[in-house]
Amino acid sequence: MTRAPHFKRTLVASAILLLAAGQASAQTAAADAPAPEQTVVVLGSRSVAKTALDTSAPVGLISLKDMQTAGPLELGKLLQTLDPSFNFSSTFISDGTDSIRPATLRSLGPDQVLVLVNGKRRHQQALVNVQQTIGRGSAGTDINAIPLGAIHHIEVLRDGAAAQYGSDAIAGVINIVLKSQVNETQLSGSYGTTSEGDGDLYSGTANTGFALGQDGGFINLTAEARKRGETNRAGPDSLRTQPGPPRVTQHIGDSNTKDGYLWWNAALPIDKASEFYAFGGISKRKSDSYGFFRSAGDDRTIPSLAPNGYLPSIHTDIKDASFAFGYRRDLPNDWKADVSINYGASELGFHEADSVNVSYWYEKKADGTIYGESPRDANTGTLKFNQLTFNADVKGPVKFGDSSVFLATGFEYRADHYQIVAGDPVSYQYGRTNNPAIAITTPSGATAASGIQGFPGYTPATAVDSGRHNIALFLDAETKPVDTLTLAGAVRYEKYSDFGSTVTGKLSARFDPTKQIGFRGSLSTGFRAPSVQQEFYSSVSTNLNNGVLTETLTARQGSAVTKAFGIAPLKEETSTSGSVGMVLRPAKNMSLTADLYEIKIKDRIVFSSEIAPEAGGGPIANILKPFAVGQAQFFTNAVDTRTRGLDIVAEHTSKFAASTLVLSGQLGFNKTEVTKRHSTSSVLTGEQLFDKSQVTLIEHGQPRKHHVIAADYTAGQWNLNTRANYYGEVEAENFSPLQKWDAKWLVDASVRYAYTKRTFFSIGVNNLFNQLPSEWTNGGNFPKLGFTRCWETCPIGVNGRSMYVRADTAF
Repeated sequence: MTRAPHFKRTLVASAILLLAAGQASAQTAAADAPAPEQTVVVLGSRSVAKTALDTSAPVGLISLKDMQTAGPLELGKLLQTLDPSFNFSSTFISDGTDSIRPATLRSLGPDQVLVLVNGKRRHQQALVNVQQTIGRGSAGTDINAIPLGAIHHIEVLRDGAAAQYGSDAIAGVINIVLKSQVNETQLSGSYGTTSEGDGDLYSGTANTGFALGQDGGFINLTAEARKRGETNRAGPDSLRTQPGPPRVTQHIGDSNTKDGYLWWNAALPIDKASEFYAFGGISKRKSDSYGFFRSAGDDRTIPSLAPNGYLPSIHTDIKDASFAFGYRRDLPNDWKADVSINYGASELGFHEADSVNVSYWYEKKADGTIYGESPRDANTGTLKFNQLTFNADVKGPVKFGDSSVFLATGFEYRADHYQIVAGDPVSYQYGRTNNPAIAITTPSGATAASGIQGFPGYTPATAVDSGRHNIALFLDAETKPVDTLTLAGAVRYEKYSDFGSTVTGKLSARFDPTKQIGFRGSLSTGFRAPSVQQEFYSSVSTNLNNGVLTETLTARQGSAVTKAFGIAPLKEETSTSGSVGMVLRPAKNMSLTADLYEIKIKDRIVFSSEIAPEAGGGPIANILKPFAVGQAQFFTNAVDTRTRGLDIVAEHTSKFAASTLVLSGQLGFNKTEVTKRHSTSSVLTGEQLFDKSQVTLIEHGQPRKHHVIAADYTAGQWNLNTRANYYGEVEAENFSPLQKWDAKWLVDASVRYAYTKRTFFSIGVNNLFNQLPSEWTNGGNFPKLGFTRCWETCPIGVNGRSMYVRADTAF
């Protein structure tokens, strides 16, 4: 019922944008305003750099000013605010995913977008998203491990590019270009809070650059710190507080987080034709989140410790480090060579607090009395991932008569390593002996729960220390047979040590019959290798199943459980994608692009539904019984998907006597469908392996419409910026009957005053009209627990309006 009004509002907003652009065009036509500043991009082609409007595939460009005038101070939220193809869903009560939220492009998975820094591959995160959130079953890139203060601009390639850049580039590529300025120090500080008076946010950044030698060498350094207070939008709990009155027991909102960064970017010329370069950084984040409330009277609650129940807390300690070192050299005949080594590491440590191991408490001593004690906190394990990449590339033109072909070729070696470190024994044990044959019961006669409550620890059985490597060879070619036509192609061969080899290709073209209009298109095949996290991750927790101690297992590939079910080892995802679009430049100060695309993915790797035994017994029960497993879940190539979309981008710049007005609109439409569910198991059908609730999460968990409309006005020392984000409706049904959350417009506004050319003071409001997700009206028992808004899919978050002040200076 809400679709038509929101669609009409989108059309009205678009019409207002185009009308304003037309009026501004009329005002500036007589003055023949110059073209807006164009910044070149390197994504999508290895030939000479092009402006974003001259590429053969759509490339979005986020400038330094865009970042300075937007409100968010973390990279994930900023990208979501500025680029409609990017989504950064808010998560809570999802263990480590509360701290490393999933970042996606064009509504695909977090691990189907490749992130580059200065054109070099960025490593993935150690965390696997195994909770019921966007990106379930994936290990993407921790986008918030990169500080805003170190970034000069960001390029977003919205096109399949696995043949050009390798695995993970099915949805597209994000290239983050670091600052390189010298002889200047930039300082920035900000404070913000929500309209509820919580979630206080403090941030400070220092960036400085120094020249190295007299030939253009430099080192640029960035230090940044950020502290975010927690928010809580949980409603009263009327289900778990009886017989007492309802009260808030749950924590639903942002976690308490502290971030620290130290990054650098440097280059040192050796002579006029060559240079060494290096860049990277270290990041550290501490975050506090929460599990589910344990109520009074529950067998997981010790009455003498928590007579009114308790809320376990999960502390995460996230460390990230990267270092790239390389050598560039100009060769004869305009050829260039680039050799580099790039290392990155991600580590996430879990610590449980305000908790208890119930089996420790009720375990009996030799004299028959219970111990009556248990540690209240414990280290529950650590996830570690590191990646080493070696690249050797050459590129340059080859003459063929009067024409030339620009060629690029190279070799890549990459080694991925993954490790799970077991937690403290108390975090996973059933009693101090960890012997399930020994009966440990609570006062009610129920079997005592094992492990620390909240987030049970990784066990020695799930610990792993393994990895893999791969090599790749690629060849790119680009030529202009005539001035108005650009043709390009790419082919890539990759061989992996664990699952074999693959070949992908891409063709693209750009035709510009006039300076005012251009047409572009591409066809490509792609792949994504299963990540080592998906290959080697597993977890085991001992839980109650019909009063009997049984294990719930996340089984890694090749384990006895997956073999018993007939789940085949993981193989690569394969994709085909195509796009076609046009570029219009009706005036020097106006541009309009529109691009249609389709992405088909076969054998997409997903995290299965929970596979539980039949109530009355059956094939599943027979398989699980020998393993003493109450339920199992695993990574598997279980679905095929198709994503279709349309991106429209318009921008108009008007220059008056002493002022500038920039109007922009980005309309994003896309639709992902699960076209097939399949299974290699003779016991499980595709529908059992990946049930309807998981299909809904993929198809409707992210907005199918995301639009960004903005106006930026500068007059003298003043700058006013207003940006409206439209997020389409989302749906979910894992924790309740099917629930739809309505589409919303979020409006941000800021005012900046320039005291000098280098000193600014800003004040801004994010979510000006305090928009919140619609209420959870079909949630069954969940609203009674305090889940009044949303949970597994929440693109706009639950915090509501926030305000901030910011000061920037440079000297």
